[in-house]
This record gives sequence, structure tokens and C-alpha cells, in this order.
Amino acid sequence: MEDKTCVFCQIAEGVEKSFVVYEDEHVISFLDKRPLFFGHCLLIPKKHIPTFYDLPSSLIKPFFSSAQKIGKAVEEAMTAEGSFIAMNNVISQSVPHFHIHIVPRNYKDGLKGFFWPRQQYSSEEHLREVQSKIKNLLPQ
Repeated sequence: MEDKTCVFCQIAEGVEKSFVVYEDEHVISFLDKRPLFFGHCLLIPKKHIPTFYDLPSSLIKPFFSSAQKIGKAVEEAMTAEGSFIAMNNVISQSVPHFHIHIVPRNYKDGLKGFFWPRQQYSSEEHLREVQSKIKNLLPQ
């Protein structure tokens, strides 16, 4: 683990509990515990990289290729009409480990501007159900 205090490094190492939907040698993607909409995933590099600007050029292609695969799977699994894929860089980056949000979206879903009310999964079973839907659409 590169940064023992980083919760995302802990997730990448399997030390911190998460609901993983995809993992390969470079990245890991898991359900956000406080989603904008159910199926909201985070995608992180396994290596501790603080910001987008620190992402090595050698990881750009594998990282964003994974984002495409996961985005398509999230949309299909959650029967979404589209998605919101975004990153914060330093400002509003709640965990100082580069990550992107992959959020399923539908027309008139209530998400407006930068007012993003978070939801909670009703139970661990609900988390596992959503995890399974997305995970089943991705190569393992």
C-alpha cells in the first residue's frame, strides 16, 4: 500500500471493505457508498496518484479504456439513458487519490447543476444486488 492513510489505497489493497464491480492490473472500480443514483461507481488507479495531473501517460489509455467499459456496463445494468462521468481535481476531491465518478443518468432524474443530493443503499443486500448487476456485464 503506497499511502497507508488513503482510504482508496486501502480499498485497492483489500484492507477496506468495498463493493468492487471491476478490477484489473491497473485499476479498481467500486460502488460509491453515498451514490448520486444507485449504480454510481468510482474508478481509481491501484497506485496512489493524488491528482489527474499526476496520472502517468502510461496509465491514461488503460484507465480511460476501463472507464468506457464500466460506463457502458453501469448504463445497461441500471437501465439508464446515459451517464455522468466526472472528476474533481484537488477542489472538491474528498479523497486525495485520483478518481472518476461514473453515474447512471436518466432524463428528468432531478440532478441539476452542482446540487447533488446523495442517497443511501437500503442495505448491504441492496449494495450486493447493484454490484452484481454491473459486475456481470464486465469481464473479470
